[in-house]
Order: sequence, then structure tokens, then C-alpha cells
Amino acid sequence: MDDILLVDKPKGLTSSRVVELIRRKLNVKAGHTGTLDPIATGLLIVLTGRRTKEASSFLTLDKRYEVKARLGVETDTFDCDGKILQQSDARIAKEKLEEVMKRFRGEIWQVPPPFSAKKLAGHKAYELARKGINVEMSPKKVSIYSLELKEFQFPYFTLACDVSSGFYVRSLVHDIGKKLSVGAMVVEVRRTRVGHHRVEQAKKLEEILGYRV
Repeated sequence: MDDILLVDKPKGLTSSRVVELIRRKLNVKAGHTGTLDPIATGLLIVLTGRRTKEASSFLTLDKRYEVKARLGVETDTFDCDGKILQQSDARIAKEKLEEVMKRFRGEIWQVPPPFSAKKLAGHKAYELARKGINVEMSPKKVSIYSLELKEFQFPYFTLACDVSSGFYVRSLVHDIGKKLSVGAMVVEVRRTRVGHHRVEQAKKLEEILGYRV
């Protein structure tokens, strides 16, 4: 089986676990083309058989995300699964959030989250962070082609963004929180597009496996 599988990843599973389950079910070599955090849902592209050799061609594709975030809380993982570092009761108006968002459109420098799959000296950053090792991440130039505020119900807000490869939605939310001086964390995130592939074309993981994980 040499195929491109578009998978709608469920929340709570790592991308590697999804690949492992598919590999066992189909009894075929498989690999994904870009990690989604366990907290994330949405489009995960899995290549099987000889198509796994094409993985690098998917890594540079643009992506689209929809993310729900919460103002007033900062965590070490930049999402709701992490340890709370600080909190704020300050109220932020929708207009203030929209004003700050303008600074994040276009080409920006972004520092990846310390809890990420980014490689440092041969180790994934989150492996070092979990051991209590201070992780110094270098900024990387990325692009935000569009950034839209879909909903605002303080302290929660929902964004939709079209971004370049190598972009971290958790860093975007964290940086917005920093600019507002109240902190912010990701509550939910969904990847809806990779290149021309869309989540509407994807199959639920349980459809592929024949059972619910």
C-alpha cells in the first residue's frame, strides 16, 4: 500500500501514536508529515509504503489553524495542559486584542515553545524540558498570511490563521498574551489545511482503524 492518508486526528493522541496505530492496522510502513500536539485535532497527513519517501515535500507547505485561547493565564507549555506560571484578573477589551493582533500579521520572528518537538542537540525540546533542563530556543522567521478574530467572549477568544511552515500556534497565543501583559494560553487548536489538502477530505481515525481509540 503506497498511499497518502488524510487523517482527522482526535484530541489526546500524539502524532506518532496515530501513525503506530495505522501501521499496525494496515501492516504497512507509515510516517506522518508534520507533528500535531496531543491537545490538537485536525488534519494529519500520513504516508504509507513508498510514499513515505515524499515526506520532506510536505514539510514546507502552508497551513491553516483555528485556535481557542484564554487570556489571563500563562503556562510552561503555552497551553492548558501545562503548569500555571502566572495569572492575571485584568480585563482586556476586544478592541485592545484586535490592536495587538495587527503586530502579528506578515513576517515575524517567533520563538518555538520549550515543550515542542523542535530538535536541540539531537534531542526533542520537550524531552529536555520535562527533565527540568533549561531550554533556550532560537527565534525563527515565519509568516502569518491572515489572522482573523472569529469570536471574543472574555476571557476566551478564537482565532483563525493561515501561516507558513514551521509556525507554532501556541507561540502566537503566548506572544499575544505577553503583548497584552496578562498572559494567554491555548485551550483548543485544530489544523484545517495543509497545502491544498483540507480536513474536510480527511477520515476520522476510527474509520481507518475500524474501532474507537
